[in-house]
Amino acid sequence: MIPEMLKTRLKKDREMTTITVRMPVDVVESLKAIAPHKGMSGYQALLKSYVSEGLRRDEAMHDFGATARLAAALRKRGVPEKLIAEAVQEAAA
Repeated sequence: MIPEMLKTRLKKDREMTTITVRMPVDVVESLKAIAPHKGMSGYQALLKSYVSEGLRRDEAMHDFGATARLAAALRKRGVPEKLIAEAVQEAAA
């Protein structure tokens, strides 16, 4: 079953917001140079692609990784949520 958050991400008509990110000029120039080689219309599309890729990887590790599976198993066995949260935070440090 696909989690609701992922279903939302697949929609094309999601609400957008504008942000400002300060980046070194050479990084922006590299993005502009690489974008056409990746079939992107411009550097902003490539930047969004990189952010999405990293975010999906980190969310998968957080939501479905070993720590998340262990926390779920502990919940099934009645371990208090506070104790699980403390252990997960300690493991991440």
